[in-house]
Amino acid sequence: MSKILNTMKKAGLNTFFFLLIGVIFLAKAFPEWGTDSSPIPLKLLTGIGISVIFFFYGVKLDPKKLIKDLSNWKLHLLVQATTFLIFPIVVLVFYSIWGEEGSYLWLGTFYLAALPSTVSSSVVMVSLAGGNIPAAIFNASISSIVGIFITPIWMELMLPESAVDFELIDTFIKLSLQVLLPLVLGLFFHHYLNKYVVKYGKALKNFDQFIILLIVFSAFAESFAEKMFDGKTASELLYLGFLMLLFFLGMMVLMHFLSKAMKFNDADRITVLFCGSKKSLVQGAVMGRVMFPDPIIFGVILLPLMMYHALQLMVGSAIAQSIGEKQKKLGR
Repeated sequence: MSKILNTMKKAGLNTFFFLLIGVIFLAKAFPEWGTDSSPIPLKLLTGIGISVIFFFYGVKLDPKKLIKDLSNWKLHLLVQATTFLIFPIVVLVFYSIWGEEGSYLWLGTFYLAALPSTVSSSVVMVSLAGGNIPAAIFNASISSIVGIFITPIWMELMLPESAVDFELIDTFIKLSLQVLLPLVLGLFFHHYLNKYVVKYGKALKNFDQFIILLIVFSAFAESFAEKMFDGKTASELLYLGFLMLLFFLGMMVLMHFLSKAMKFNDADRITVLFCGSKKSLVQGAVMGRVMFPDPIIFGVILLPLMMYHALQLMVGSAIAQSIGEKQKKLGR
């Protein structure tokens, strides 16, 4: 049990996870702190914070390594196709059968499916399971960049009549200025600043997490203030969590068979499993803040993603630990 707990901590299921839960309760208790009438300028703070996050994310990326890792194109293609194509299609299939029109929880589930993969937890789990680490770093990094464009396109194409005020061109402009431009600038300064990013990595990680906590707090505070969660029972929320767990495990099973069909070796198959099944809470929070400007709705839309995020850390960590132990026994 202690090994699983240590693995979960390495993958991100630590103080930050419990703080996420805490800010939701804080938003419930003091919803007025997160509204437009709050004396704290949360929108301004989070807007600046998002740009800072992606600037330093760009600094971390090594352009030369990204170009070098292009050769394993079949693996990259499957991971990116899983992330941006198979995930949304699976949700659309289930929505066509059981979907509830106008449901923000369904909208949130589709938004989750259209998001890019995580970076840190994907790489950590691939490493723990004995997978292809360079390929994991490449795919997680590329996914984060590509998602800036593909996620908004999915939301525009598949949900044009949703109740959310969403304009594709306007969203591209906002994301380009707030996310893409800082990221590109960070790439430009990689050679000059990367050593400082490595040196102050812990402080930067804490800053990233602080901004995400502010975004989550403000989104849920607005939703609680407008009573968006009224009528949602604990059993309904548990049921949503159970569905997110099935979603995560089902996607892992599907990726296992796809990678087997493509005759990948064990290391590459592990990379597909843990890079292709993850979804980024960081990008979901920052891009959602732009795409769904109404924070009242955004709080509900974030709920499936937050549940999926927690489950992918807990269950994914246990699976990575199990695979890693089997790989060691086999001498791989």
